Amino acid sequence: MAPAFKAVVFDLDGTLVDSVELIAVSFQHAIRVVLGREASYEEAMKHVGTPLKEQMVRIDPEKADELVAVYRDFNHREHDRMLKLYDGILDLLNELTKAGCKLGLVTSKSRPTTQMAFDLTGIEPYFDATVCCDEAPGNKPSAAPILFCLEHLGVAPEDASYVGDSPADIQAAHAAKVTAIGVTWGVFSTEALSAEKPEILVHTMDELAGALGI
Repeated sequence: MAPAFKAVVFDLDGTLVDSVELIAVSFQHAIRVVLGREASYEEAMKHVGTPLKEQMVRIDPEKADELVAVYRDFNHREHDRMLKLYDGILDLLNELTKAGCKLGLVTSKSRPTTQMAFDLTGIEPYFDATVCCDEAPGNKPSAAPILFCLEHLGVAPEDASYVGDSPADIQAAHAAKVTAIGVTWGVFSTEALSAEKPEILVHTMDELAGALGI
């Protein structure tokens, strides 16, 4: 079976790697230490999918830098203990590669934190292009990082899909005019993703494989 797309570009957190609990407790720790209060899971995860600094500005613009620093210190310390690949991701990446599909990664993580995930999981060699936070002329939900990645892959938007778990992912995919594929095993609910009207919404790894034609 031929793959459905010449290129598939993935989000990282909540899509390829299960980092949901790590992100939540990192936010809660930073808010507790810097702002002296407790944060609900919903508050901690509300703006996930956009760059960390942007999320912290929304929480407290005056203390955003301190929030980022405390978050990163905790997150990096707990990273290797709490982050893992979702079951089935290695098989999916293998099958796409064998089918001749080009693979890209577009994430709102920084390059050093993305590298930590690569080093832990071993998935870096699968990707022909990786675009991290601030490495394109804009961040999700802008189209810029997806289009920047596709330029490196040499694939037109109409021949590509973007797979992600957040509203910002779906918005970026629509803006880039690629096929938007939402996955429901990450941070955001089926309802939140459905509201963004992705072309495809999947609930299991088998459904994603089918949507990608493998």
